[in-house]
Amino acid sequence: MELQLDESEKKYYLELARKSIAEELNIPYNMDFDSSYIPPHGNEKYGVFVTLTEKGELRGCIGLVRGVEPLTTGIKTMAKEAAFNDYRFGPLRKNEFNDIKIEISILSPMEKINNINEIVIGRDGLMIVRGTNSGLLLPQVPVEYGWDLKTYLEHLCLKAGLPKNSYTLPGTIIYSFSAYVFNEN
Repeated sequence: MELQLDESEKKYYLELARKSIAEELNIPYNMDFDSSYIPPHGNEKYGVFVTLTEKGELRGCIGLVRGVEPLTTGIKTMAKEAAFNDYRFGPLRKNEFNDIKIEISILSPMEKINNINEIVIGRDGLMIVRGTNSGLLLPQVPVEYGWDLKTYLEHLCLKAGLPKNSYTLPGTIIYSFSAYVFNEN
């Protein structure tokens, strides 16, 4: 992925995500930026995921697969979605706010995979589509769990609510993408 952000822009987006969550919780939070700061890529449209962890464990992760709104808007919206609307977790509580860490993944456009041997662990995030089912895993996920390609594809199927061998079946479509990932750590 060609996107490159400087440290100020990354810090801005991370603070923007945290501020969005704080506002929903009615917690005061002041960003460490001049109000006239305009991030260089803020008005460009990218797919974006916001991942929250608490004490090293996943606490929420929701995103936009494709760029349908400006990056700043997408980050604010997905931060709130990850904090309050990830069906796997209850809504974030005020007492958890200081314990969460935020990670942002800005996605490249999706490309259809013709051969699973083209997939590179750590570089490629994947999205699977079969019928009305779909699922997505960010490129950092198989690295974090130490998965090989077969395990990655099986977990992708399970994430989509499909049998774990569905990636081998005719009619299944797999897309790859890269992500520019940065976090508060």
